[in-house]
Amino acid sequence: MRQSDHCFDDFISPMIDFVHFEDPRNLTELRPIFVTHQFPNTLGPGNIPAGGSVQLFALQFRIALTERLSLIAVKDGYILDNSEGALDTLVLDSGWADVSAGLKYNFIRNTQTGTLVSGGLTYEIPLGSEQAAQAVGDGEFHFFASGGQRLWGGNAHLLTSFGWQLPVDQSVQSTTVHWNNHFDVKLTDRVYLFTENSWWHWVDEAEVGAALGVSGQDLINLGSTNVEGNDLVTHNVGMKYKPNRNVEAGVAYEFPLTEFKDVIEDRVTLDLILRY
Repeated sequence: MRQSDHCFDDFISPMIDFVHFEDPRNLTELRPIFVTHQFPNTLGPGNIPAGGSVQLFALQFRIALTERLSLIAVKDGYILDNSEGALDTLVLDSGWADVSAGLKYNFIRNTQTGTLVSGGLTYEIPLGSEQAAQAVGDGEFHFFASGGQRLWGGNAHLLTSFGWQLPVDQSVQSTTVHWNNHFDVKLTDRVYLFTENSWWHWVDEAEVGAALGVSGQDLINLGSTNVEGNDLVTHNVGMKYKPNRNVEAGVAYEFPLTEFKDVIEDRVTLDLILRY
């Protein structure tokens, strides 16, 4: 195990779509995450009664194996169900989330220009609780590329990532692509303000399952049909406190920008990063 790449300590990690928006740096860290996610009152074109919320308690970790290669574990934890309507009665209950892990490699690392480009893949292992809309099919692969750029002498930063979720069994899970973006500015030496957006596009839908017209984003997979061609854009605003290079704590509020909401009314995410 190696230390994190401390030549880019002025950067902060993104928070939106935390399962798929991977920091391009090579890091060794533990990251507890808490999410409270509100559902819309109705779902899909059929206006299926829904509402309520779920909470997620998760712990990510990353381990730098070499100067450029790292092991990443980006999804796990426990889902606490407080959903209402059809979600509560037919689909969702409390339980364990699937486990997703893989490798990330840093292809471009320029300390002079503050430029980073990385790529990798993860595999979501269907080990979670079926009643929590986990353990669907035979799992799925996520192929991704992420990049970062230092701006204004380290007082601002851009991050971006593009990913493709490919289920092993495409008959029971939908296929998506997604594009995430992050922009932050340093308010003080320790406080950052940031804003982020996430675009999801459903390339293919499950062949079997209920025709709900919604899929579940990053937390759950409803395995439903009638989602192909859907587009969802969400946006967040947040703040991070970074007292030193080894500790980072953040809060973000997320909401949809598109008329199509999938399963998100809004979301609050908290994280704490302990970095080596």
